[in-house]
Amino acid sequence: MPAQAVFPVYVFDAYGTLFDVHSAVRRVGERLGPSLQPFSDLWRARQLEYSWIRTMSGRYRDFWHITEDALDYCFQRFPEADRALKPALLDAYATLDAFPEAKAELEALKAAGAKLAILSNGTPAMLEKAVTRAGLAPQFDAILSVDGLSRFKTVPATYELATSRFGCTPGQISFQSSNGWDIAGATAFGFRCVWINRQGLPLEYRDLPPRHVLPSLTGLSALREGEA
Repeated sequence: MPAQAVFPVYVFDAYGTLFDVHSAVRRVGERLGPSLQPFSDLWRARQLEYSWIRTMSGRYRDFWHITEDALDYCFQRFPEADRALKPALLDAYATLDAFPEAKAELEALKAAGAKLAILSNGTPAMLEKAVTRAGLAPQFDAILSVDGLSRFKTVPATYELATSRFGCTPGQISFQSSNGWDIAGATAFGFRCVWINRQGLPLEYRDLPPRHVLPSLTGLSALREGEA
């Protein structure tokens, strides 16, 4: 039998953590030419920036529309990119590829008795499409979207969605994200955090460090709380 999970609840960010945000651009491949990776990087950067600005200004626009707005900006910055690709890129973003190790780690945690959830800026429709396409739906006990709050992470109320759903304290939740800013916000809220540092980036918020750092989700289910 698998060892019992360290935490009763494991909560996962979606975009960049479970789902590869750059897989959308890769699906159109050579049609973007040498602009492919810079285009994808800018799309992601503007998507996140727009979420923060709209939260701070109190001018909410849901994550799907923000994703489209950011894509429109990318076409302006890369005029050589064919704007006819927009529908294909949005369709690809709605059904992003899951990282290859995600399913096995989720299954291992589930087998160890943990409750699993997604906590994401994505709209419910976006998350349902992505989870269904990736075949991950059976592993999750809850899929939590900030959309009902009309605010994005890292507002504390967004993390409270998880503690309210499972009736637990923040310290009973292991939170996994590939985003350093998300880890900082979740740590400040009181979650025990694992930074999935896929790009090998330096730590930005040194006063709000994660408990663990992993290069991917691989090995998450084997982590013990006392490990460095």
